[in-house]
Amino acid sequence: MKLAPLLANQFTVFSYDRRGRGQSGDRAPYRVEREVEDLEALIAEAGGSAFVFGHSSGAVLGLKAAAHGLPIRKLALYEAPLIVDRSRPPMQADWLEIQGYLARDRRSEALKVFLKAVGLPAFVVSLMSFLPVWSKIKAVAHTLPYDGAITEEFQRGERLPSETWVSVTVPVLTIAGGKSPAWMQNGMHALGAVLSNARQRTLEGQNHDPAAKVLAPLLEQFFTS
Repeated sequence: MKLAPLLANQFTVFSYDRRGRGQSGDRAPYRVEREVEDLEALIAEAGGSAFVFGHSSGAVLGLKAAAHGLPIRKLALYEAPLIVDRSRPPMQADWLEIQGYLARDRRSEALKVFLKAVGLPAFVVSLMSFLPVWSKIKAVAHTLPYDGAITEEFQRGERLPSETWVSVTVPVLTIAGGKSPAWMQNGMHALGAVLSNARQRTLEGQNHDPAAKVLAPLLEQFFTS
């Protein structure tokens, strides 16, 4: 998504590469707490407080950061991959399979497991493997377990524990795409229900990769209201 240029007229926008991706460094062993610290450092650089938008596993990271007490003024979340019912299988087996492939440096196989697990049809995944973008996402396939470390506890097909987010009291906007799989929409609705200060929105016609021109006005309205 090319959100930053669409929001830059209204906000000072910081977009960063998470650990092990793009130009950001990495250090073993991985810990989710270090990612929270990365976001804390970025907020400090931005002036000491910020509006935060998180997408997919980044949405769960944003929640964890808010629960940790980072100075987040408002938090917008798009399709955190939460599995809260039996509308699809839990992902524990998928994460184990991904780790197994990566341990043997079989990045393409790990990516295929992940993409199918999050709902892409098999023929789409097969087609992607022949496109130029495949080499780019394969280069960061080793960070897939990082996403698993952030999200796995909420992907077991169980009700979201409300006590997990009791300390998240800032305004939160939970957003789902109207064309996304039912399990993703159900997860976001469940999240909105357990947060004490949340509003929910569905972007009709959008999936897990929403159009920036559709998402940007919603974020601008939320952050400025």
